[in-house]
Amino acid sequence: MTWIHIIAGLVAILAGAMAMIAAKGSPLHRKSGTLFTISMLIMTGSAAIVSLFLRIDHVTGVAALFTAYLVCTSWLVIKRKVQDSYAVLAWFAFAAALLGIYALSLWFNFLEDPKTLITKNSPPQTLMVFGTISLLCAALDVRLLRAGQIVGAQRLVRHLWRMCFAMLIATGSFFTGQMQVFPAMVRKSAVFGVPVLAIPVLLVLVATLYWLGRTLLQRKRASIR
Repeated sequence: MTWIHIIAGLVAILAGAMAMIAAKGSPLHRKSGTLFTISMLIMTGSAAIVSLFLRIDHVTGVAALFTAYLVCTSWLVIKRKVQDSYAVLAWFAFAAALLGIYALSLWFNFLEDPKTLITKNSPPQTLMVFGTISLLCAALDVRLLRAGQIVGAQRLVRHLWRMCFAMLIATGSFFTGQMQVFPAMVRKSAVFGVPVLAIPVLLVLVATLYWLGRTLLQRKRASIR
């Protein structure tokens, strides 16, 4: 199961990087995006099984489920109209709300008694972050369901930020969350004061901000015209 998780994660990062670089809507973008989606679901699925049932790790389990949710809802907004996936979207909204409540309950229990939380290398604060964002995502899903449709730049923004956020989580987990698997020379290396293992994460963050900014700017220009 560990090797499945590692291989799927590596494929996801490579495919995600290709999807970010490729022209949006191009065959290369679609194919690499599909590969990213599949490999991410394999990676998060294996992580969830291990962390929730085999080697308990509450934080990793929450992170895996939340990342899978982001990938699924990001893919869905591109592939299906709201009317055609209403029931599925409703279930995802419900799941996101439950996950948010679960994550925050773990966090509050940890504040009262740290011994209630089982985790290895993941910071407990991650529960508060993912729990809060998960509840916000559920609220956005409910808003989308009430609207009944999403088009144009709004549709692209929903796709972009969710898929890129999932990519950011995967990259951070692989490079900075598993630093012990890299040689000491790599862990200690830096470029202009920035740790080498942090560079891929920063690149994904910059690419995310770039594509979101570009999409929103195009939307603003279109509204002016």
